[in-house]
Amino acid sequence: MPRPGLRSKKQKRKKLKTPGSKNTTHYWRRKPKRASCLQCKRPIESVPRLRPTKMKKTYRTARRANRVESGRYCAKCLKFLIEEKVRNA
Repeated sequence: MPRPGLRSKKQKRKKLKTPGSKNTTHYWRRKPKRASCLQCKRPIESVPRLRPTKMKKTYRTARRANRVESGRYCAKCLKFLIEEKVRNA
């Protein structure tokens, strides 16, 4: 029986035969959801869909766009927020 974390049907499975003639099952985790904007809830285009362990291994420049608050807001909302700051200042 697989361990409790692998018992869910959300796991992708593939039955394989190993070189030692044993039948085993390999499990894959699903891709995480896309990062979404805090304001409009639309997906952020520049953030990759990776699991946390793989996200740590990527370069910081590959994890987000090259602008302020790029991991939190989409480009449209960020433009709007900056305009609001300029008006209020």
